[in-house]
Amino acid sequence: MGVSCDLFDGLWYVTALSIGPILDNYLDCAPIVEFRPQLFELKHLKSLTFFSCFVSPHKHPITIPSKNWEKLAGNLETLEFRSNPGLIGKVPSSFGSLIRLQSLVLLENGLTGELPRNVGNLTKLKRLVFAANWFYGRIPDTLGGLNELLILDLSRNLLSGSLPLTLGGLNSLLKLDLSNNQLAGSLPTAMCHMKNLTLLDLRNNKFSGGLTKSLQEMYSLGEMALSNNPIGGDLHGLEWSSLQNLVVLDLSNTGLTGEIPESIAELKRLRFLGLRGNRLTGNLSPKLATLPCVGALYLDGNNLTGELMFSELFYGKMGRRFRAWNNPNLCYPDGLASTGHAPYGVKPCQQEVTLIEANTNSKLGDGNYNQNSHLMVSLGFSSYVNGGFWSFYLVQVFTMAQLLSCFL
Repeated sequence: MGVSCDLFDGLWYVTALSIGPILDNYLDCAPIVEFRPQLFELKHLKSLTFFSCFVSPHKHPITIPSKNWEKLAGNLETLEFRSNPGLIGKVPSSFGSLIRLQSLVLLENGLTGELPRNVGNLTKLKRLVFAANWFYGRIPDTLGGLNELLILDLSRNLLSGSLPLTLGGLNSLLKLDLSNNQLAGSLPTAMCHMKNLTLLDLRNNKFSGGLTKSLQEMYSLGEMALSNNPIGGDLHGLEWSSLQNLVVLDLSNTGLTGEIPESIAELKRLRFLGLRGNRLTGNLSPKLATLPCVGALYLDGNNLTGELMFSELFYGKMGRRFRAWNNPNLCYPDGLASTGHAPYGVKPCQQEVTLIEANTNSKLGDGNYNQNSHLMVSLGFSSYVNGGFWSFYLVQVFTMAQLLSCFL
């Protein structure tokens, strides 16, 4: 409902307002929207949402009022501004007075400035979303005091600097999304305290310093997305078998080196493995094909070598969701080419056939090769025959044995 009311002391009061096309019976936004003083007289208001009301940052830009929010502090539990590009300016510091807030969502607006430190006063928050705005500067360390927080989403902004160590204190956190910012530095070891975290999304930042071992202690992780960061290091520093709940592991374009450990094949719930665009080397373990749930393996753009030992059934199931191209020294058994299930973009392995020049002193039956004769290996037949039928038969047998030895 666009408006909800409840009864207090025999009188009806507004308890929820949803303005904009977000619900079935929503309140229409005015052609030119403004914040009126009467809004702050709704003393029993628990939920306030504005969706797609402030739509023009050029014709009708508007800022969030800096005053009077304390009048709603006694009851307001949900405050959301979604998809309002015309909503500009900074987050008012008076939001810090809304001590009963459980959900503060500022999503896809035109807001700017630094994140307010006094958001750390809102200790009852369970959801804090400041995504897709123009916020810049560091993440305030005061956020580490939000002990009841379940969702923290600061993605798609211009945030910079390193992660505050205090984030490790968010023991209840289920989702941490800091993707698409300019955050840098090493991944803090304090992250190991986030035992309940199911999603860690740090894509498209500037993190470095390798994969911290604390990641392996985040046992509840279902999704770990660290792609497009210059993290560096290798994959062998972590006990991957500790992360049995992983469904998505994306480490593409992170500067990883070394080999892919077999222990990744122990992640039985894994559906997506992204390791593309690194500097990984060595052979691929056939155990990767035994992952029971895997639906996509992205290994392209590395320095992997050797012969792929996956089955025809595996290639048929995966199709182009198995990506191993742009590994110049990787190949697949030549026999797969005729089945129609060869891995896309990978070349067949070349079988080497050794040509042996006949020794002038060698004898085959009663026949002698002269010094100028040569053995032509072609489907088991010799181009030179001497000594009658028996010599011709032995030449065939000898030639076929040499040919078979190249393929066994």
